[in-house]
Amino acid sequence: MLGWIGDIEQATLENATFRTVLFTGAHTQLTVMSLGPGEDIGREAHPDVDQFIRIQGGRARVEFGSIEDRIDETHDVQHDWAIVIPAGVWHNVVNTGVGDLKLFSLYSPPQHPAATVHRTKAEAEAAERGLDA
Repeated sequence: MLGWIGDIEQATLENATFRTVLFTGAHTQLTVMSLGPGEDIGREAHPDVDQFIRIQGGRARVEFGSIEDRIDETHDVQHDWAIVIPAGVWHNVVNTGVGDLKLFSLYSPPQHPAATVHRTKAEAEAAERGLDA
């Protein structure tokens, strides 16, 4: 396939992994994520990557910070909300609901290896450290 075409709502809601890369292009990457109640993505900043997140199901708190150890803004979000995170902004998404948080994300440029599947957050963290989960 030259690009990605699909039902993003269905792909996002049916996803049961922490992170699955659906498409990786030269300049953009599409991932779907599922976070359990109380789970978070993990505080991070991408120095050269802009990120777009769409909440497809559930409730969350988005945290933004200008430096690693400070939260400057928090925002409560839910189904149908979108978040744009410019490169260099520290951020986290925390599931504040009672069910799974379902979201999809676009990274520009790509952030993860093509076809990445991380079943759990622990697996994702181990991969980022270069370890086997």
